[in-house]
This record gives sequence, C-alpha cells and structure tokens, in this order.
Amino acid sequence: QVQLVESGGGLVQAGGSLRLSCAASERTSSSFAMGWFRQAPGKEREFVAAIKWSRSYTYYAESMKGRFTISRDNAKNTVYLQMSSLKPDDTAVYYCAARYSDSSNLIRDTRGYAYWGQGTQVTVSS
Repeated sequence: QVQLVESGGGLVQAGGSLRLSCAASERTSSSFAMGWFRQAPGKEREFVAAIKWSRSYTYYAESMKGRFTISRDNAKNTVYLQMSSLKPDDTAVYYCAARYSDSSNLIRDTRGYAYWGQGTQVTVSS
C-alpha cells in the first residue's frame, strides 16, 4: 500500500509561484507513475500533470502547459509540481496520486490511479 504525503500548499498572490511536493512511502517497480490533480469548490477533480518513473515521461493538461512543471527525485520517491504565473482560477485542493502501470492508459484520468494523498490547499488571491 503506497502512502502519499503532500506539502507546499498555501496562499499566494496572482502571478506568483508555488512548489508542491508529494512523498511516496514506497516504489517497488519501474512501472511507477505519479500525478497531480486538483479540485476547485463545486467542480470535478481535474488532471494537472503526471510523470512516469521510467524515462521520466511527462504529461500535462493543456491549460497548464508552460506554467506548471512536474519533476521527480528518485532517491526521495518524491514528485514535485512547480507552479508559476498563478491565477485565481488555479485555486483548488491539489491531490497527489500514484499508480503502477506499464501503459499510459488513463494516466490523465482519476480512474487510472490507485493511491491518493490527502490533498493540499492552494489559494491564489487577485
């Protein structure tokens, strides 16, 4: 059972930056992948970005490309989400998720992940 712990959320002004971290308790296969999703009040949880541990393939939601960067630290089993040029619309609870899969099927979908963190709040003020 993979446990995920997020950190780094908070309050930031529009145009500012924030880095989220998510540490996984274990990673037992090269098919491991981690992703970030977010959920704003009254909205469905949406995909933000994902990274496969093997070869560091990355995936982004179109609306976040160029502003958000996902990366990983092998030694720490940690994934990061660097967010810049933040907008009030980026305000949400950000969730870290993990999966074991050799394919990219459902990597942008919540159904593709078996493990979830508790979420961290990001608030962007105007």
